Amino acid sequence: MERIPELYVLYDTREPPVRLSRLSPGSRDTPCFSASLSPPIPSQLLVFTVGDWSGLSPDSRVDVQLEAKGGEGIRLGTLTCETRCFLWERGPADETTCMTEDGVGELWIKMVLHGQFCAKPNGSNLERRKRKRLTDEENICPNKGSVKGNATQQRSKSSKNSVLFKHSPLGKKAESISGVPTGRWGHALCPVDQETVILIGGQGARMQFCKDSMWKLHTENTTWSPVEAVADGSTPEARTGHTAVFDPESQRIYVFGGFKNRKWFNDVHILDTVAWRWRSVEAKGKVPPLSYHTCSLFQGELFVLGGVFPRPNPEPDGCSDTLYIFDPQHEIWYQPIVLGSKPSARSGHSACLLNRDLYIFGGWDTPVCYNDLYLLDLGLMEFSPVEVNGSSPSPRCWHSAACVSDSRFLIHGGYDGNQALGDTYIFNTVTKTWTSLVHNSLPRSPRAGFSMLPLPGVREDSEACVPRELLIFGGGNNEGHFYCDTVRLQISEIL
Repeated sequence: MERIPELYVLYDTREPPVRLSRLSPGSRDTPCFSASLSPPIPSQLLVFTVGDWSGLSPDSRVDVQLEAKGGEGIRLGTLTCETRCFLWERGPADETTCMTEDGVGELWIKMVLHGQFCAKPNGSNLERRKRKRLTDEENICPNKGSVKGNATQQRSKSSKNSVLFKHSPLGKKAESISGVPTGRWGHALCPVDQETVILIGGQGARMQFCKDSMWKLHTENTTWSPVEAVADGSTPEARTGHTAVFDPESQRIYVFGGFKNRKWFNDVHILDTVAWRWRSVEAKGKVPPLSYHTCSLFQGELFVLGGVFPRPNPEPDGCSDTLYIFDPQHEIWYQPIVLGSKPSARSGHSACLLNRDLYIFGGWDTPVCYNDLYLLDLGLMEFSPVEVNGSSPSPRCWHSAACVSDSRFLIHGGYDGNQALGDTYIFNTVTKTWTSLVHNSLPRSPRAGFSMLPLPGVREDSEACVPRELLIFGGGNNEGHFYCDTVRLQISEIL
């Protein structure tokens, strides 16, 4: 069977990349691929491939051209095994090349593959995959494009002598647990009260899902202890990319979504933190399996935005731009009517709720990372882009955000598509400005996929809870190392 990498073009950052379809062979021996684009001619085009080139000869190439009905074609560039993506920018002469008497008509991208098919992967590519196995496969988030890659396939085809272990479900005590949780990323962390924080799930070294899935942090002395909970039915499976939200009124933690290997989840599990008992919800309504979404509690309901969802092979996984609401009282999912200009589809973004304003920052939809900021007014149910004064943080995903006052939130770390980040910024919702923050108590090692949340404290002059500390746990550096450190930072020192 021919092994040909998937071919994509991105011409609008507000839309997902377009995958080219293979044309019927006809009388041609050379494989051709095509996809239609909406006129006019884009100012920029990002052309890239996803998948394994080992099924092609080393000298194979893909010639890329922009064509218009009745007009001349524009040569955009060439893709090779060594140059798997390029950015084309429209020049002055290109505007008239595809022009006809009726203007620019139907446009399409055409790619022609020149090369020989190989029966086996060539040695250099195979060796390169072996050398990178311990790095590139460590922190993989399901998404469209090369980030998903062939890591799962390669893992499943690994050595016959590799040991497969059975993951224990969340809430059951693991064997041989040390005094702190193992290093991980993609977990969920939520405060239960002023003295207790609960850690759920996550994935650690060599893509193993954490056996020690559930922990309790005692914030008074920063000590960890494993949590045992009984279940009326099934307990949630080990997973990553899920969310866990605590409702102080019902004293319950709601766990939603995530994934494990090739298994995706859209289930809802409730943990009663008074009885420490799990319950699985048979929810009404429809919501797709999602991972690396955000989930925010507002007026007793869960607001789930974005995330990655699975598609049937050979289509790559897609990102969502939809808002779903879960009503715990009636145990039903529904989609609200939302006004305004909503953010494009994405995953790995952050969401901070200040009063009734939900601020959404960053995220990505492979291969594009975002650094835009949107506001969702949960009272009016209206989206609007935030016009930021001055510069913004660099594009990133898998970062974390936390509210530090009534008008400010903080973001830290993340991943920019090439490397993990370690910088910190504070956004002021009144002045609409970002401010870079450097503090000795913040983690110095770049990390992504970690958790950061404010620890509440009670004001001496009132019963109102206000953020007093930031808690940071876990994450990975996207080079195979996972953290198990617990970092605490006094908010008063940075404001």
